Amino acid sequence: MAAAHRAPTSLRIAALAGLLFLHLPLLLIFLYAFTTEDKSYQFPPPGLTLKWFGVAWGRQDIWDAIGLSLRVATISTAMAMVLGTMAAAAVGRSKFFGRDVVTLLLLLPIALPGIITGIALRSAFKVADIPFSFWTIVLGHATFCIVVVYNNAVARFRRTSSSQIEASMDLGANGFQTLRHVVLPNIATALLAGGMLAFALSFDEVIVTTFTAGQQSTLPIWMLTELIRPRQRPLTNVVAIFVIAVTLVPILVAYYLTRDTDTVAGGGK
Repeated sequence: MAAAHRAPTSLRIAALAGLLFLHLPLLLIFLYAFTTEDKSYQFPPPGLTLKWFGVAWGRQDIWDAIGLSLRVATISTAMAMVLGTMAAAAVGRSKFFGRDVVTLLLLLPIALPGIITGIALRSAFKVADIPFSFWTIVLGHATFCIVVVYNNAVARFRRTSSSQIEASMDLGANGFQTLRHVVLPNIATALLAGGMLAFALSFDEVIVTTFTAGQQSTLPIWMLTELIRPRQRPLTNVVAIFVIAVTLVPILVAYYLTRDTDTVAGGGK
């Protein structure tokens, strides 16, 4: 086997510059989580300390925001898993008039800018006289979470032979048995990957949440509010480290589960 050609030096430098551009700000978040300066970002930091981690641990408003974000992300993901899978089964396993239109409508929430989705949802809640609450946040997040699950599931449905389902029915299995023993095992990894991506996107969503939360504060909204205040800014970086950890793990797992498939959803919001 012939040796692989090495990339030109200029191309490697460009790739390194791109990686630094993307990830250097993340390294600064970690650095300024340990700084002793609480109101400004000096470089290099005047000193390093672990006190902000203790301060964050003792702040009840942080725990409340984390709990709200986790509940919203969990329920939004559960709704997306059910509705996204049903939509994918209908579009991926059957042909009907207007299927392309249905596909386009399903993809619109994640294709449109988040501010458009947020304004549309806020207007709809106002017209329907629905007070802003926990459930309005969930509904707002579910709009794009469904798309993530749908994209992964429909790609897997299209790669799964319909002959397996037909054979199951010919052998006497009912619809539930076919779903449990044939369909779900074939799409399980795609659903798991889509669910993890949906959870990560919901957990750190800001724009749609701003229009649907009312007076409630999810963790990203809390962080945005704290950044405006000129005090205890390292505390925000400590919380940002937690957000990075919570969102990075499911994204990595989803990547490894779907790296051998034709389509991996999630690149939008």
